[in-house]
Amino acid sequence: MTTTAPSSEAPPPASPHPPRQRLDLPRPSTDRPEPRWLGWAGAVLVALFAGALRFFNLGEPARIYFDETYYAKDAYGLWNFGYEHETVERADDLLAQGQQDIFTGAGDFIVHPPVGKWMIALGDWLWSLLPFGTSMTPEGWRAASAVAGVLSVLILVRVATRMTRSVLLGCAAGLILALDGLHFTLSRIAMVDMFLTLWLLAGFACLVVDRDVTRERLARLAESGADLARVGWLGARWWRWSAGLCFGLAIGTKWSALFFVAAFGLLTVAWDYGARRSVGQQRPFWRWLGVDAVPAFVQTVVVAAVVYLVSWSGWLLTSGGYNRDRAVGSLPEWVPAPLSAPVEALWSLWDYHVRMMNFHSNLTSDHSYISAPWEWLIMRTPVMFHYNGEAVGCGTGDCVTSIVSIGTPVIWWTSIAALVVMIGWWVTFRDWRAGAVLLAVAAGWLPWFAYPDRPMFLFYALPILPFLVLGIVLMLGLVMGAGEDSPRFAPYSRALGGIAFGVVMLLIVAHFAYLYPVLSAYPFDEATWRERLWFDVWIYGNGGS
Repeated sequence: MTTTAPSSEAPPPASPHPPRQRLDLPRPSTDRPEPRWLGWAGAVLVALFAGALRFFNLGEPARIYFDETYYAKDAYGLWNFGYEHETVERADDLLAQGQQDIFTGAGDFIVHPPVGKWMIALGDWLWSLLPFGTSMTPEGWRAASAVAGVLSVLILVRVATRMTRSVLLGCAAGLILALDGLHFTLSRIAMVDMFLTLWLLAGFACLVVDRDVTRERLARLAESGADLARVGWLGARWWRWSAGLCFGLAIGTKWSALFFVAAFGLLTVAWDYGARRSVGQQRPFWRWLGVDAVPAFVQTVVVAAVVYLVSWSGWLLTSGGYNRDRAVGSLPEWVPAPLSAPVEALWSLWDYHVRMMNFHSNLTSDHSYISAPWEWLIMRTPVMFHYNGEAVGCGTGDCVTSIVSIGTPVIWWTSIAALVVMIGWWVTFRDWRAGAVLLAVAAGWLPWFAYPDRPMFLFYALPILPFLVLGIVLMLGLVMGAGEDSPRFAPYSRALGGIAFGVVMLLIVAHFAYLYPVLSAYPFDEATWRERLWFDVWIYGNGGS
């Protein structure tokens, strides 16, 4: 055996970590791995904090306000009759007086599917079971939104922890979401946008877990000595079935969920294709198509469609709903008699959907708080949900209360930088986390640009907020982790990264506290109230001063 003497001109040893790994998120030490219970404990604590914020003074204002005038009453009709009912004049005033006989008896035309309103009704019913609860009170019809807001915080903590492998970053994500003004105000009003956000985030979380479980299965197969190049079926994929259930509930809340479902469906099969390539499968297209893509379509799209149809059961199984008998007696003769009733019901439902689509397509408004999609990230035109210029209780004679549904600007403005970083990170390294964030934001934001004449509002952006927050914590993780393998610069980069993380989090906490009185109907001196709303458009919208 011969040996070669080392040359004095030999190159220095290569770094044990490739550039992509050096520019990555910090991970727990393998010598002291973070215990599993710690991540759950952090998630629960952050969720409890979010719950305390959302349930405190939930009954203010003590009346129906903004779009509660539609959703709270529709939910009450669904719970009692199975379909939405027309209401008498001054129904809002009657509810404020404790009277609940507000319906005319006729079905009412509605423009959104029923899932969100069923959830409002369920929350009101559960609230009425509490020793201090009463049905159809402000706390009752807002309870479900508050719970949905808390659950979305909990889920985001778990998703961010799984994606970053850091309890710190996971809890930071939940705290940021809990302290966003848009999320806060929509967690305290009987509207359906919070439920849309919850089910979309839950579906995405299921897909992320499915991705990890699939790769763990491949790892176990590798350890067992299996030929990974020939691996076909990857298991029952129960998490992906769960995602389909969540997506169906999201579509059953608002149709805008369809864009997310399409994007996430492509994302999960792309992850499968990447997994097969990563284990060395050559030209895996047909195997991927047969055992991954087609089943994924069934598990997400088909399941979602079935769940959506089931969500209309109250309307389908009763006879008094709006447009319910539209197709009765109009079916062709070749339809068998035993099938005539269900076919008539489904045909009537289809016609109802055509009417709903026509409403959305032809909607016009001169509302002062209309906001174009390009304005959403910069928080240009928030919506004044509530304003009372004759409030009392702040110690002076010139007090107001308001609920301005505005996202905490420092969060949304920071998210713009985060999106730029995510674009660079994905283009450079094709990191799946950056790609997932960008795809989700695109699915919830870009489609709205195709409808320039339709009136839109800032709260339409709520479903993309959890993914903007993910982008922020991923960016902070990069700042905290970049250069950690460089002995010369590691102490400085880690210190600077920690400072940047602390500064961003402190700014978010401080800005939310600064805005809290104008978000929560807190009695406030009018002059100070105006100082908290920096721009006239935040007060008056596009209607001038």
